[in-house]
Amino acid sequence: MLRPVKSRRPELMGITDICRMHILITAATELEIRPLIDWCGKGGVPPGRHRVQWLITGVGLVATTHSLMAETAKNRPDLLIQAGIAGSFRSCRPGTVYQVAEDRIGDQGVWENHGFRSVFDLGFAAPDQAPYLGGALPNPYTRLRSLLPLESVRGASVNEITTSREKISWYKQHFDPVIESMEGAAFHYVCLLGGLPFLQLRAVSNEVGQRDKSQWNIPLAVGNLNEQLISLIKLLEPFDETDFRI
Repeated sequence: MLRPVKSRRPELMGITDICRMHILITAATELEIRPLIDWCGKGGVPPGRHRVQWLITGVGLVATTHSLMAETAKNRPDLLIQAGIAGSFRSCRPGTVYQVAEDRIGDQGVWENHGFRSVFDLGFAAPDQAPYLGGALPNPYTRLRSLLPLESVRGASVNEITTSREKISWYKQHFDPVIESMEGAAFHYVCLLGGLPFLQLRAVSNEVGQRDKSQWNIPLAVGNLNEQLISLIKLLEPFDETDFRI
């Protein structure tokens, strides 16, 4: 049973649940948000007044785009959160959680002569054509991003996990990303074009280029990620669907 919600707008006083938000949590795999699902309980309803649902999009940019477009077209949420593990271009403690202020498709273009030319460099697309800004996909929802005390970083999303030292060096020099994922840019792209408030959270499981799985710590990354995710849902309790619009 839904609890009454006191509206902040005088003309809506007495109308229950008018400001209850529909929050959609997305992840590439169920593993990445399993603790959140368990926290929500058997009924799939977390403590609090907001309606929280989750969507497993599948791995990669194409699967993420399709899943998000299909879901948001039939059931438009008030707020989207993407949660996942990631590789880090920076030496940092495994399990570190970041929020992504800007993402981009890192490998859409051509590698030649020991360098990379993006679709923007090749003249196939304009770097400032919506939703891009300088070839990147920024998150403009600064009020939402300020809720958690997490470092805001740049991300690079790829179709092929980066293992080449040459490519890692090039990405660092030209894009200056901190984390690498396979879905973040697609998430930003869909949300920006749809005018949907959003936030991307990533927990580091390994350094980019490190293929020795014994050096990875996926359980720690998943645990820390979901702690922050649950904290965020609790912090969103006093807000309504109008608070994060631009």
